[in-house]
Amino acid sequence: MTERPTEERPRGRDKAERTRLRSGGRREVSRLDQPRELRRQFLPNVPISNERFGILSEKFARFMGTATFLIWMTIFVAAWLIWNTFAPQSAQFDPRSLNYTLLTLILSLQASYAAPLILLAQNRQDDRDKVGLEQDRARDERNLADTEFLTREVASLRLAMRDTATRDFVRSELRSLLEEMEERGYLRTEPEASEEPDRPTA
Repeated sequence: MTERPTEERPRGRDKAERTRLRSGGRREVSRLDQPRELRRQFLPNVPISNERFGILSEKFARFMGTATFLIWMTIFVAAWLIWNTFAPQSAQFDPRSLNYTLLTLILSLQASYAAPLILLAQNRQDDRDKVGLEQDRARDERNLADTEFLTREVASLRLAMRDTATRDFVRSELRSLLEEMEERGYLRTEPEASEEPDRPTA
């Protein structure tokens, strides 16, 4: 009979599988290559878009920093105080004798919600400022590189213009060459054509 080849299992794998077995036969996932089991949450998972919430917080923070909000807030508080101060005792819902407890609670609640929203809006503005600064830095680096390239090109053009021969330089060189050739006798100067003598008339 042929013996079946036994599969060699790594020791680490056996150890990992042994650690997964616990009392009661319950298997727990402790390996990194397998996903974890989803645990039940007590609170429902409400899908919240961070971008939309951030936009709303910025709008709220901007509105709180306007004169319209201050005017309407002043009118609301003044009307609240006037009603609960001069209205009949039976019609007052936040009497003066209780030091306007409900109004204080409302203003405290508004402040407790307004502060985190304003901080969130500031954080988003800081993130935008960082992105803007990075873009400005990258743009400045590109402009500096372009300026250095243009400077090198202009310098090379100046050096090339120094080596080029101008018209006056060529004329002077040709003139000196002609004079040198005349001195050595390579060129002969032709005498000026004299006037022809008068032919004798018949």
